Amino acid sequence: VAYALFNLEERGRLFIGAQEPVYEGMIIGEHSRDNDLEVNPLKGKKLTNIRASGTDEAVRLTTPVRMSLEEAIAYIDDDELVEVTPSAIRLRKRFLDPHERKRQSRAAG
Repeated sequence: VAYALFNLEERGRLFIGAQEPVYEGMIIGEHSRDNDLEVNPLKGKKLTNIRASGTDEAVRLTTPVRMSLEEAIAYIDDDELVEVTPSAIRLRKRFLDPHERKRQSRAAG
C-alpha cells in the first residue's frame, strides 16, 4: 500500500515499490540507523465517514533501490538470505518469524 510505504520512507531506503507482494520476514528496506526494524508495509489509511474540507494529496514515492544478484549477495548479513526467482531478487531473513529470530540470536550468543 503506497500510504504505508510513504510513511516508512522517512526511516530509510526502500527496496520495494507500491503493489509489490510482501511476506513476513522479507527485507523491504534499509533502516537509516544501524538496527533492524519490524514494520508493516500493508497498513492502510484510516477512513471515516466525515468529509474532509481539503482534498487528499496524491502520495508520491521515491524510486525503490533495485539490486543485482551480486549487489544483493554483498549486502546481506549472516542472518539473511537472497531469494532468487525468475521474476525477482528478494532479500529475506533466515528465520521468517520475528520471535524465532530473537530466540536464535539469544541462542547464538
